[in-house]
Amino acid sequence: MLPFGLLLGTIALAPVWARDWWLKHYPKVAYVLGAITLAYYVFGLHAYERILSVGHEYVSFIVLIGSLYIVSGGIHITVKGEATPLSNTLYLLLGALLANLLGTTGASMLLIRPWIRMNRNRITAYHIVFFIFIVSNVGGCLTPVGDPPLFLGYLKGIPFWWVAEHCWPMWAVGVGFLLALFYVIDATNYRRAPREARDQQTQAPEQWRFDGLWNIAWLAVILGAVFLSRPVFAREVLMAGAAVGSWFTTRKEVHEANQFDFHPIQEVAILFVGIFATMMPALDWLQGNAARMGQPSPALFYWGSGLLSSLLDNAPTYLSFLSAAFGLFVDPEIIEKVQQLVQNHGTDLASVAGPHAEAIRHTFAALQKYHAATLASGKVGTEEIEVAFLLGNASFNDYIVAISIGAVFFGASTYIGNGPNFMVKIIADQQRIQTPGFGGFVLKYTLPCMGPMLILIWLLFFRG
Repeated sequence: MLPFGLLLGTIALAPVWARDWWLKHYPKVAYVLGAITLAYYVFGLHAYERILSVGHEYVSFIVLIGSLYIVSGGIHITVKGEATPLSNTLYLLLGALLANLLGTTGASMLLIRPWIRMNRNRITAYHIVFFIFIVSNVGGCLTPVGDPPLFLGYLKGIPFWWVAEHCWPMWAVGVGFLLALFYVIDATNYRRAPREARDQQTQAPEQWRFDGLWNIAWLAVILGAVFLSRPVFAREVLMAGAAVGSWFTTRKEVHEANQFDFHPIQEVAILFVGIFATMMPALDWLQGNAARMGQPSPALFYWGSGLLSSLLDNAPTYLSFLSAAFGLFVDPEIIEKVQQLVQNHGTDLASVAGPHAEAIRHTFAALQKYHAATLASGKVGTEEIEVAFLLGNASFNDYIVAISIGAVFFGASTYIGNGPNFMVKIIADQQRIQTPGFGGFVLKYTLPCMGPMLILIWLLFFRG
């Protein structure tokens, strides 16, 4: 697990302490550390199937966020007119909703520049920070498209709409709390702004212009592809095709207006090669040793996945805690019995007996409900059965919700918690907006603003 720790620690600290060195050498760091772990799995463990499984997850992950990034880069929004506290709050609410369709990466890249232009006469650091809180993170917890951790859960077998069905109350409270707090802060800032700045801000009626709206059709292709699971890589081919189609059908002027380039997604793709490779031992160890945790409550999963998502990237953290839930709650005997039922097409379901009989029936029922096509093919993997166990036995549903909310919400706590956070900061810095450093972000904004919301979510939904 040492390469995993070294990589994540370098990702967190090198951009702050040795930025020039990091920008030049980060591919070497990711590739070398990833190669060490892959060599161990190939030559030491001969775990070829495990490597192929992780490789498939990486390709699916990067194709999704890459295609959303490219398509959103083909839509340009021109904004002119007033940016009152109310209109700003409504804009952030729109961003929270769009994050579930475009992904937090796509929505952030689409909306951050119009957001800066809207508030050009009185923009401050909190405008950027709350954009990161709401659009780049918390808003995207309703669909697997919304945030990378949830998409990885979808690839593991969690149904597409299950997240929205079970997480919408937390989304409503979290987004509502942050929007209300932002409105109070922005209204205070608006009243304190010089009269000249306020007059300039409101001197023209609000006007909107959208260029490149045909990219919505490419977006629809990507969203439709999410639901494909067969044949292998059909989903990824469609998504990549939509991205290529968007790139070639979008006018050069639109990309230039968005200052679009491939560097951000290139950096994410390279770093996540290393992350996906090096995290395999950590995930395997966590699942194998989860039983030592005793009987943790959903609150422990909420705070644990959340705090680690603040310090590390939230996508591998989500997988780590999902693996822990598998190891902690899913008995190998249940897996074996369900696999037998799958092979027999459930014909002997009524004869299932023993201490795990009820759990086995609920697990098989979850497979019938959520993965009927896969079940009919008789090719149900171990991880799909493990997920079906957590979904089919209601007492374990809260653990998936706690991991999902913890990873997505706490990803807003630092610049390194989620990929779009740093992208937004870089764009703001290019526009010469004073953004807080790593420590200032946490001390001035995360603790006083995000902290009370995260505690409220715990009190309302996970304390019991």
